Amino acid sequence: MTELDRRTVLAAACAGCAGLALTACGGGSDSPAPALAESPSAGGSPAPIPPLVSLADLPVGTSASVRGRVIVTRTSQTDVVAFSAICTHQGCTVEPDKSSLGCPCHGSSYDSRTGAVLGGPASRPLEAVAVLIRDGGVYRA
Repeated sequence: MTELDRRTVLAAACAGCAGLALTACGGGSDSPAPALAESPSAGGSPAPIPPLVSLADLPVGTSASVRGRVIVTRTSQTDVVAFSAICTHQGCTVEPDKSSLGCPCHGSSYDSRTGAVLGGPASRPLEAVAVLIRDGGVYRA
């Protein structure tokens, strides 16, 4: 096979894969699908996704790390905020530290209610994560 032939074959393969990916991403409905877990339940259908955290386990004014990926802070009886747990300095995982969020790697700290940088070396706030409260639990929106 010549060099040109290999390029043609690779280009065609890439185009085919891109077409499949776009077809898989296409939506047929404007209404969102219910949140479902990837593993099926005992009945064979997907199980509902559990909440990130239960409100009963998160007193007002406290924060919780959820699977090392999201930090949820309860700001009042009826409100919560959530942020990525990934430090904007060098990607370490931040953790709740009293009334702030701290990075154990280089000492950056963030406001647990806003995600704003309180102390560097980080210079950018934590990324907000959209959440909602439903049935006493906090879920990704």
